Amino acid sequence: MEIGMVFGLIGAVIAFGCSGAGSAVAMSWAGQAAAGVVKEDSRKFGQTLVLQAMGSTNGIYGLLLAFLVIQRSMTVTDANTGLWLLFSCVPMGVVGLVAAMVQGKALVSGIMLIGKKSGELSKALIYAAMIETYAIFALLISFIMYSNV
Repeated sequence: MEIGMVFGLIGAVIAFGCSGAGSAVAMSWAGQAAAGVVKEDSRKFGQTLVLQAMGSTNGIYGLLLAFLVIQRSMTVTDANTGLWLLFSCVPMGVVGLVAAMVQGKALVSGIMLIGKKSGELSKALIYAAMIETYAIFALLISFIMYSNV
């Protein structure tokens, strides 16, 4: 196995591992909050499920980048190209981890809002979507870096 390939694969692990872990935490927090709300009013299941699912997006972005990097890494033989692939994954990994976890907190708050007052799903989604923009920015930066390798 060439060292460039190893660097690229480490990058893929960073991209998906970090953003996926953050999404798992976010979905766990949201799921716990949603279970409490649904326990009180089972009709709110659909609204809380939408919010919990939103916590998965950072992991999906990291997975997308990891697929691209893994595919490209299989043909890399030199260390410089492998390092560039690794570095292209860092923005998505770092921002994906942090954004997912803070988004999880916003999702929990949104679920609590729905628990208190039905019909507030759109407001709860907007709060969480504000954080989502930074994950999208990170994916964009990572993709631009990846595209120039």
